[in-house]
Amino acid sequence: MALCKSLWWNRQLIFQMTKREVIGRYRGSVMGLLWSFFNPVLMLAVYTFVFSVVFKARWGASGSGSKTEFALVLFSGLIVFNFFSECINRAPGLILNNGNFVKKVVFPLEILPVITIGSALFHFFISFIVWVIFYLVFFGAPPITILFLPLELLPLVFLTTGLCWFLASLGVYLRDVTQVVSVLTTVLMFLSPIFYPLSSLPEKYHIFLFLNPLTHIIEVIRNAMFWGQLINPRIWLFSVVLSGLVAWLGFAWFQKTRKGFADVL
Repeated sequence: MALCKSLWWNRQLIFQMTKREVIGRYRGSVMGLLWSFFNPVLMLAVYTFVFSVVFKARWGASGSGSKTEFALVLFSGLIVFNFFSECINRAPGLILNNGNFVKKVVFPLEILPVITIGSALFHFFISFIVWVIFYLVFFGAPPITILFLPLELLPLVFLTTGLCWFLASLGVYLRDVTQVVSVLTTVLMFLSPIFYPLSSLPEKYHIFLFLNPLTHIIEVIRNAMFWGQLINPRIWLFSVVLSGLVAWLGFAWFQKTRKGFADVL
């Protein structure tokens, strides 16, 4: 109840600060918010060239083998991971970088990770629009299952928010967390089925990938975006409940440990 009340009571503040963060990231640049569109386009072009031209990678037996298909399949997994990594890498420094809110102002500190999530979601949907444009140009209308993407994003959002609350608090007491998280997210990128299909690995290694919570989420979202497959409703409900539990535990941890923030800072 405390979690829901905090988000509801501070909804206007969350919106305004998220908007300020998105605009502030590009303030002073010539193209401004247009960079949020060009960045994913350039990223898509670079990854396509490196993996499909240099390494001549193809997307398993289920794909047609075209470079365009490989680029779009890769990018659908990459935008999921980029959302996660952007939030997680910033989380340990959220309180440290906003010490003025801790010491001088009565401020709902628990919304800082939510603002980060909101900013990352904005960039996720910009990248998603880029993906849709490319898909329309090369393959026509995307599958109807793409309309269920907001629902399939819920487990990712809940999981990431919970981890951000936990890491934001932990980062105050253990300054090394930032470096550890940076290394772990790099490892997770290559242990997630982003650049290769899960089927390309021998079955004995599947267990290691499924220990990665992003594996299932990436597969589900990619299946909906490109292959036109929907997740089983029971599996989706289980994912929502489990990720919601992570969010609740992260919020509880944050609220229990926030009393010492001012003393440490």
